[in-house]
Amino acid sequence: MLTRRPVRLAAISVLCVSLLALSGLRAATDTLPSQLTDQEFWKLSSEFSEPDGFFRSDNLLSNEVWLQRVIPDLLNTVKAPSVYMGVGPEQNFTYIAALKPKMVFLVDVRRGNLDLQLMYKAVFELSADRAEFVSRLFSKKRPEGLDRNSTASEIFAAFKNVESSETLYKDNLKAIDDLLLTKHHFALSDGDVQGVEYVYHAFFNFGPALNYSSTGGFGGRYQPSYADLMAGTDEAGASRSFLANEDNFNVLKSLETKNLMVPVVGNFAGPKAIRAVGDYVKSKGATVSAFYLSNVEQYLYQDRIWTNFCRNVATLPLDATSTFIRSVRGGGFGPGMGLNSELGGMQAEVKDCGANGQ
Repeated sequence: MLTRRPVRLAAISVLCVSLLALSGLRAATDTLPSQLTDQEFWKLSSEFSEPDGFFRSDNLLSNEVWLQRVIPDLLNTVKAPSVYMGVGPEQNFTYIAALKPKMVFLVDVRRGNLDLQLMYKAVFELSADRAEFVSRLFSKKRPEGLDRNSTASEIFAAFKNVESSETLYKDNLKAIDDLLLTKHHFALSDGDVQGVEYVYHAFFNFGPALNYSSTGGFGGRYQPSYADLMAGTDEAGASRSFLANEDNFNVLKSLETKNLMVPVVGNFAGPKAIRAVGDYVKSKGATVSAFYLSNVEQYLYQDRIWTNFCRNVATLPLDATSTFIRSVRGGGFGPGMGLNSELGGMQAEVKDCGANGQ
């Protein structure tokens, strides 16, 4: 027994050293930043972007009332979110609030969406809570009685009869411009400054009744308002919008304040944007955990360029849990008719496009 004890101690020591080495290796594999400087944020956004593209509408608001229904399955699939990618406006915020990723890249063909996301960035940073966020977003005076326990429906009901204020709009727009240009020193072009003003004025003009087609474009017969989308639930009746509670709101506020939600201009089938994001994520030893596509694939198929998109995605660092979130036409009647949200395994769907994405 005395001769075996040193052997056992040596074995235990080797095991401990091995476990520590593995632990250190795992810790070193993910070097995503905990915060980006203003210069780093703007450099990533600018250098990853492609030229401005075209879409048939401003797309200031989604029309996907059923988007929350896939969130329980999404959370069961993606256990340790790393990087989230997405397209379009506010529906991303609801998925991000649920997943709590470490970093976000929002890639959209229109520079107008980048301007929209910069407007949102400023409003999130300037707002202490959900009620102040809604007040700033729509240039309405905050009603009395709203607190952290108020539901999204209660918040929007309280604002329903509050008139939008042109004075608040002008003050808020100045605060947005000051935050983006003076505090962060982002090199916005004159077109971007005008773009931020354009989208912010739409929120002032239409208020919480804003819908997908408010500023032009056709998005189906049923057009949910901003208030409708924030009051949505999953199939079990749980409210999961990014304004459902203060915790959800703070996930977004934290990412925006730390410059970790980066807007990028890019065509999904283009030569640069998706691949540039992938190269960056790969260089940090991280993975793309979820990619929200909306119904963009519909247009890629129509233009016969979906294969280019598939090849781009094949270059992203993925794992077995990486998940597509997409909106598909499913028919039916009533609220949200014709639009359903579905999940798909990214690795399996792009494996035939080539490991090198060529």
